[in-house]
Order: sequence, then C-alpha cells, then structure tokens
Amino acid sequence: MRALKLSRAFTLIEPGPVILVTTRDGSKNNVMTISWTMVLDFAPMLAITTGAWNYSFAALQKRECVIAVPTIDLLDTVVGIGTCSGADTDKFAKFNLTAVPGKLVNAPLIKECLANIECKVIDMIAKYNIVVLEAVAAYVDPARKEKRTIHAVGDGTFIVDGRKFDRRKMMASKLPPGI
Repeated sequence: MRALKLSRAFTLIEPGPVILVTTRDGSKNNVMTISWTMVLDFAPMLAITTGAWNYSFAALQKRECVIAVPTIDLLDTVVGIGTCSGADTDKFAKFNLTAVPGKLVNAPLIKECLANIECKVIDMIAKYNIVVLEAVAAYVDPARKEKRTIHAVGDGTFIVDGRKFDRRKMMASKLPPGI
C-alpha cells in the first residue's frame, strides 16, 4: 500500500448517492447539490451536512425540505446546480427542472429525479453543520428508465456502477486546493 495525504482521506469514504435538496423560502424555490448524507438507523431519519455558506441554509431553518435522488443522466445538471448560487440564479429555470408541489412540505419535489423524500428538519447540530431530517413521505418513479444513482468521490469525479465520470474542470471552483 502507498501512503495517501490525510487531507484526501475523505475521498475513500465519500458517501452517496449525491442528492438534490429543495427548499422554499416564501415564494421562491431553490435547489442545492449535497454529497454528504447519512442514513440514521432503519427509521426514516436522515442527515445532511451543510451550513450558512449555502444559500439554501436559511430556507432549511424554516424546518422542511425535499431530498431528490437524481440519476446519471442528470450528472451535468447536478454538478451545475452545485456550482452556482440560488442567491442570483433560479436553478429550476436554468436547469429545466419541473417543481412538483409537496404534499406534506412546502418545498417542491423534482419530477426529473428517480425518487423524492419530503422531510421535516428536526435538529440542527451547529458544531458539525449537520441537519437531521425526518422523512414524512417518499416517492419513486418506477417508470423511469435510468435508475443508476451518482456517487461522489469528493475530488470532482463520480462513480456509477464502478465507472468514474470526471467533472473536475466543471467543479474547479468548488474543490479544495490540491484535489
């Protein structure tokens, strides 16, 4: 085995799948890309890592969101969403996403995604930038032909069924130095 820089250790266990998190702040929908997710036991409890550096964070404090699960055919959309800000961009319009009203939360589902999970924010652990979510409804589109989800490595590459898709140039503004 060869040594790996400790600053790159996270690329060995970067979780997946990459998700899109939608929020609604008043009358405005927004969506952000998140790759740091966690399932909490077998209960419908999930967690994401985000903070005030993300424009959507303020809307998350309204205590609800939707987790949308995109597939590989949406990779460039997912990366594009993650490299621009909802502060100055209507991401639903820019990326031609269809907002579907949630049944139990105000945040929209994304029609183009394989699955959507309506969530209530039940805790925010500021020390670690962890947002704990309780799923209150979940939907999957069984008619969708593409079902392969995207897994981020954390260095601008992605794995789908063992295959990497390099988007380092596209994500350069969001990657840590040296990656």
